[in-house]
Amino acid sequence: MDRMFRVLGFWTGIFAVLFLAGNMEIPAILFLVQTAFFLTVSYLKLSERMYMYLFGGYLTVFMIAFTWYSEFILVPGFGS
Repeated sequence: MDRMFRVLGFWTGIFAVLFLAGNMEIPAILFLVQTAFFLTVSYLKLSERMYMYLFGGYLTVFMIAFTWYSEFILVPGFGS
């Protein structure tokens, strides 16, 4: 299970680099923070149950933050 968190860290790192290449600093920072989180957790040698709890918590926080952003911050039709 720790290897899957390293895979998640790899992909979030790739997205961070792509965001930096596209001059989008804020998403790049967010993905760098996620990369650091995933890589740090992957080397803690936790039990599989704890890894699942952490991933479930991560998904819960993501969905709450995404819903809040899309409801209160996102301007519909902006940029088109």
